[in-house]
Amino acid sequence: MEKVIIIGSGPAGLTAAVYAGRAQLEPLLISGPSLGGQVALSSEIGNYPGFPEDIPGAELAQRMHEHAERFGTRFESDIVTSVDLSSRPFKVVTYGNEYEAQALIVSTGSSPRKLRVPGEKEFSGRGVSYCATCDGFFYMGKEIVMVGGGDAAVEESLFLTRFASKVHLVHRRDQLRAERVLQERALRNEKINVVWDSIVTEIVGDGAVSGVQLRNVKTGEEELFSTSGVFVAIGHVPNTAFLQGQLELTESGYIVADPDGRTSVEGVWAAGDVADWTYRQIATSVGSGCKAAMQAEHYIAELEDRAYPGRTRLS
Repeated sequence: MEKVIIIGSGPAGLTAAVYAGRAQLEPLLISGPSLGGQVALSSEIGNYPGFPEDIPGAELAQRMHEHAERFGTRFESDIVTSVDLSSRPFKVVTYGNEYEAQALIVSTGSSPRKLRVPGEKEFSGRGVSYCATCDGFFYMGKEIVMVGGGDAAVEESLFLTRFASKVHLVHRRDQLRAERVLQERALRNEKINVVWDSIVTEIVGDGAVSGVQLRNVKTGEEELFSTSGVFVAIGHVPNTAFLQGQLELTESGYIVADPDGRTSVEGVWAAGDVADWTYRQIATSVGSGCKAAMQAEHYIAELEDRAYPGRTRLS
């Protein structure tokens, strides 16, 4: 029987592990396919407080891991396939084992929807990015491509004009799907060039991105388009398939949670991008992981009928 199991090893899960460990809950963290989640895939992190010099995403994730380990967190490199939240203790099933827990923190994050074209995986973190806020600064004075046509793509294109000399917004249709005010701002911006009726069929380069192969969906015409970077904003997919029928989810699959991370099942909290479709930042994930762990400690303290500092404030 575990007191608390944390599912997911991104910033939210690792922060929850630090706080749960300091509270002597001896947390078990099931890390998933890769330690650090999406953060570990970022070549450089420049917007996390306390690191005035850019830090590689993998290094930041490793430091968080070591911090959690220092306070007694145990790690299992496994993937959760299902949970049973219908009775106590909760049951968590992975490929390699089955666990029971008094409390559960879900921090499995969300994954950017991929283009699924040749070169995308190879150049991820080397010219292919899914976060303008994270990586825009590295394209100062360069021409870049943004793929998408919704609110996120247009908002991020506008943001990227702070750095890039030109943002080529590639959209498969002949009109944008973003809200009207965003469209108007983008179309007025001299730094944004919309490439209509086009899709990316391949990303090319030598060590780093140097161009994309574009195809016009109406004419079939193809061209090799030079660029220093490719930003993709065609949506995110929350990693919640294993929670279907167990927790209340939004239509898009995100966990429904209150500001403290409480879910529809008492004793289960959500932290990080798995319940956040707005910000998706390291800093916000860290804050939500902190709150989830403190709430879990409060919950377990009540189960064990012992004192907990700040009980009234957290209730």
